[in-house]
Amino acid sequence: MWQAKTDEEMRELGKRLGQALTAGDHILLEGDLGVGKTTLTKGIAEALGVTRPLKSPTYTLIREYPEASIPLYHMDMYRITEEEAEILGLEEYYEADAITVIEWPQQIGEWLPDDALTIKVTREEDDTRSLAFSAEGSASQALLHRLEMN
Repeated sequence: MWQAKTDEEMRELGKRLGQALTAGDHILLEGDLGVGKTTLTKGIAEALGVTRPLKSPTYTLIREYPEASIPLYHMDMYRITEEEAEILGLEEYYEADAITVIEWPQQIGEWLPDDALTIKVTREEDDTRSLAFSAEGSASQALLHRLEMN
């Protein structure tokens, strides 16, 4: 389990995660509003060489960063139903030689990638954020192993 006391520490954890990612990795970010999911993603983007500001895709649903060393797709499914997810054609993003980061994955159920690393972010009483990891599939298990080795 990782912990962050500040937004800067959360961003640094994102950088650490970003350095371990490879093309085809999928990250699912779960947690309450304002817990730091987008801040973590900013660190991932930074590690991948994205220099433009990363904004939450709350209203655009998907933000693409093709200029990253590995293309990055940042998705926010907070306002999406499973029926709407089908229309978005998410499988095309999952099959791309890229990295996907999905906030609020629980909203789209069956439309999630089969192989993904889930990160559950919780805010503790002292405002520390705790990150718990679970891997589903061989690629995300390999990613989790890489993270444990660093």
